[in-house]
Formats: sequence, C-alpha cells, structure tokens
Amino acid sequence: MFPGSTGQRVATDRGEVAVSVGGSGPPVLLLHGYPQNRLMWTALAGRLTDRYTVVAADLPGYGGSFRPAPSPDHLPHSKRALALDLVQAMAALGHERFAVCGHDRGGRIAYRMALDHPDHVSAVAVLDVVPTGEVWSRADAQLALLYWHWGFLAQPAPLPERMIGADPDAFFDLHVRRLGLGMAPGRYPPEVMAAYRRELDDPRVVEAICEDYRAGAGVDREHDDADRQQGRRIGCPLLVLWAGRGALPRLYGDVVDVWRPWATDVRGFGVDAGHFLAEDQPDVVAGHLTELLDPPGAVTTPAAGPIGTHASRSTR
Repeated sequence: MFPGSTGQRVATDRGEVAVSVGGSGPPVLLLHGYPQNRLMWTALAGRLTDRYTVVAADLPGYGGSFRPAPSPDHLPHSKRALALDLVQAMAALGHERFAVCGHDRGGRIAYRMALDHPDHVSAVAVLDVVPTGEVWSRADAQLALLYWHWGFLAQPAPLPERMIGADPDAFFDLHVRRLGLGMAPGRYPPEVMAAYRRELDDPRVVEAICEDYRAGAGVDREHDDADRQQGRRIGCPLLVLWAGRGALPRLYGDVVDVWRPWATDVRGFGVDAGHFLAEDQPDVVAGHLTELLDPPGAVTTPAAGPIGTHASRSTR
C-alpha cells in the first residue's frame, strides 16, 4: 500500500482486521473515513515511516476487514465497539500503547478510543470532524443541507442500502466526489479511485456504512452526551486539523473552540484543502502529525505548504 509496507490480517475478538504495516519507531495507527479504505493513507504514510511504525487499517465493515453483524441497537457498529476492535488489533501486532490519527469516521473512532482506552493511546489526531454529539446538538438547516447524507444514511434499513445499490455509480459521482474526493490534481491515482468506488459494489460494505451512521445518530451520540455530562475528557495531546475549504469553518467557526471542552490539551490548524485533506495536502498533514508525535524538546520538521489562517492551542 505504501513503500515498504506489508499487508496482514490481524485477529480480534470479533473478526480479522486488514492492515498495512511499515516503517520503524513509535507506533501510529491510521484510520480512514467514509467511504474509503486504508489506501487513503498511501501518500501520507510514506512521509512517516522513516520515524514511526505506521499501521493503516481498514475499518471493520470496510475493505478487507470483517463485517460486523448488525443489531437493532446498532451497538456492533458503534465507535466504542470499533475502537475496541482496533485496540485489540494493535495489541495483536505488539503495540499496547500507540498514537492514533483518524479522518472523518475514523476520526470519530480515534477520539472515542482516546476516551475509552486512555492507557493505550499516547496522542490522538482527528481530521475534519467535531464530536458526534456536538454535530447533532448544534444541527440546523445549514447542516441539513451540507451534511444531508447523515440523515439519509441513518434511515432505517433497508431504505438507504437499496437506494445506493440501485445506482452506486450515481451515488459515488454525484455525492462522494462532490465531497471533494479526487479533486486535487495528481493526488488520486485512477486505481485508488476505482478501489474506493468498488466499496459500494459490496452490499455488506454499504450495510456497514449505513449502520455506522445509524449508530452515529443514536448510540454514539448517547456515549458522547454521557461523557460530557460526567466531565470525561481526553487526557493525551489532541491535534485537530480541518479543511479550510470544507464545511467545518462554515458550520462551527472556531473549530478548536468546539473541541476545548473535550480535551485537556488541544491544538488545531486549518489546512488549505478540501475535506480529504490527508490526500490533498499529505506534506502539510504529515508535518503537523510529526509535531504532535515527537516528544517535548525533540527536533521537529515544520509543516510545509499553505496553512489556514486559524491556529489555536489550549491546555487546561
């Protein structure tokens, strides 16, 4: 997948997780978002392997990983359940403590992992997300139009599954690509775009996608709301990166301010990119990750390339 990496299938309690592993040094877990797979990290991972052991995983439900069996409460697809799967996968690879970076739905698993498994997560980065509970509590007409797929994919089965399955090409071209996938010139090889498109040809992947969003509208939101009520916070360093040309600045203004109640040490930056910022701007994102992951006092490589106008850090 990325230079020097090897593909593996790692056993967890619920099934096997497909990963690519390469590099050497402290471990970093990379989690993709909707509706992709671990190929999204190809360019960025190669910028980290000289300093870190990089593990890029297919989320359960996607790619080569196992497909959780749905249940009426959607718990098998909750971010809590998926986070546990991936903690177990990292342990099976010999990594009891590691940093994690997630984009989109992977970002939601990453911050849930930091909340639920603080002894295993040394640092966390989330790309172009705010907490799921915040999305729903702040929902308005603008969100309904920009994030319309949240409500659509969360509809009871089998409505969204059947509509996507009726014309997956139209769903991919008229929705997924309009989110910004494939827009940056030279960043999206045709074979990678074809692999993303093929995800929608597997009815069990489509089912997993919809179950993920159903969990987000229900049990994930409940977990987030319970944490806020109980005052639970992410204790390790949290890096928040967002697309400067994406939806988050329009919806939330100061994105870091949304995250401040959720973590004791949060820093954030806007990146001059669309939603798929790790592929649009791999050098910039890798630079910020390196600054997060290197221990205090270490010599770091500054992030290169255009950065958004907002940068903020809060330690409480």
